[in-house]
Amino acid sequence: MKDPRSLLIFPLDVPSYNEAMGFVKTLGNYVGMFKVGLELFVAEGPNILKDIRNTCDAGIFLDLKLHDIPATMTRAIKVALNYKPDFITVHCEQGGGFLKIPELASSTTKLLGITVLTSISPHDIEKMGYLKEYYENLADLAILKGKIAVDAGCHGLVCSAHEVEKIKKEIHEKLTLITPGIRPAWTLMNTDDQFRVMTPALAISKGADYIVVGRPIRDAEDPAIAAKKVVEEIKQALISL
Repeated sequence: MKDPRSLLIFPLDVPSYNEAMGFVKTLGNYVGMFKVGLELFVAEGPNILKDIRNTCDAGIFLDLKLHDIPATMTRAIKVALNYKPDFITVHCEQGGGFLKIPELASSTTKLLGITVLTSISPHDIEKMGYLKEYYENLADLAILKGKIAVDAGCHGLVCSAHEVEKIKKEIHEKLTLITPGIRPAWTLMNTDDQFRVMTPALAISKGADYIVVGRPIRDAEDPAIAAKKVVEEIKQALISL
C-alpha cells in the first residue's frame, strides 16, 4: 500500500516567507508535498523552493498555471526545472505539441495540465461562450482540455475529483491526477467558494493520485492534528481499495 501521507498536498497559500516556513516546519512530517502558488511565489521568488527543500523531505508542487505563447512558456519551464519541483502546472489552450521540451526527458519534474478550475460553475462556463454540451457536463469539458494537455506533452492533469474516473477511463488510466477542492466531512460549509468539492476518502476511492487540502488544515486550531486526521482518512480509503 502507498504511504497515505505521500498523497496529501498542502498549499502554502500565504503571502510571506515566515508564514510559509512556519507551516513547512509544522507540517513537514505530516504531508507528502507542499504547493507553492502565485501568491507566495510572487512574494518571495524561487528561493522559497530551496528553503522548503532544505527544511524537510516533502515534495514541491509549483502551481503557477503558466499561460503564455509557446516560446515564453518553454523558457519559463526550462528555468523552473533548475529548482527540481515535482510538478509544474500549465494551461494548454494553445493546442498540442508546444510543450515537448527535451530537458523533461531527463527530469523528475512532471508537467500537469489545468482542466476546469474547481471554483468554476456551469453558469461561468456558459457565460464564457462554451457549447451547451460542455457547461451542462463539466466532465466532458475536462476531458476535452485533458486530451489537449496530454497531446501537448503533459504527464498528468489537475482536475476536480468528480472527473477523475471519467478522465482515467477516456484518456489514460495511468495519468497522474491531482485533485483540489478536497474537504473532509468535518469541515464542509455552505459558504465554501469551491463548487465541486469531495471528501479525501471518496476522492482516493475514485482514483485520485494526490489530493490538495488547504483551509481545513490551515485554519485548524492545531494544523498538525488536522493533517494527521486527513492522512488517516486517506489510509482507510487505500485499505478499502
